[in-house]
Amino acid sequence: MQDIIRQIEQIYADMGHNQYGEGISQTEHGVQCARLAKDSGESSEMVVAALLHDIGHLIEEISPEHGNFKHDHSGADFLSPYFPAAVTEPIRLHAQAKRYLCTVESGYFETLSEASVYSLKHQGGLMTEQEVTDFRAQPFYQAAVLLRRWDDEGKDTELSATPFTEFLPDLETALVQLPST
Repeated sequence: MQDIIRQIEQIYADMGHNQYGEGISQTEHGVQCARLAKDSGESSEMVVAALLHDIGHLIEEISPEHGNFKHDHSGADFLSPYFPAAVTEPIRLHAQAKRYLCTVESGYFETLSEASVYSLKHQGGLMTEQEVTDFRAQPFYQAAVLLRRWDDEGKDTELSATPFTEFLPDLETALVQLPST
């Protein structure tokens, strides 16, 4: 299982310098979100979800300016053999959480960055009433909303001092523990 951690480290070492319209690198963004989760006293699973929520931008072909509009699903699918649903489902739902918050929270849309407004259009725009109901029925919807809020906050170059490696213990803790054979 440690192989996946080395693979994730390598992905971020090779591709984490990429930026998608936010003025910070993918590594800086992930580290900032993870720092916000850790400072909030969240579990290792939520810290890892925050750290890796945009890994889908780094593992599939992307638009150089805007990344991958399906990065939430591709990232969760990539991580799901190794991490529990408490990690992968907030990742899978974090783009939908943006749609949800834009729909149900007055003033939220106005807080989005230009890149987030652009991607919102490609991720489905505002939710219908039925989509809101369906989203709220997801077991990890509240975790996804929390992750989305860190996603919004984690775009500050002053918060970029924490190294990626500081979160390796959280990655190890959050790994799915397979039964011994």
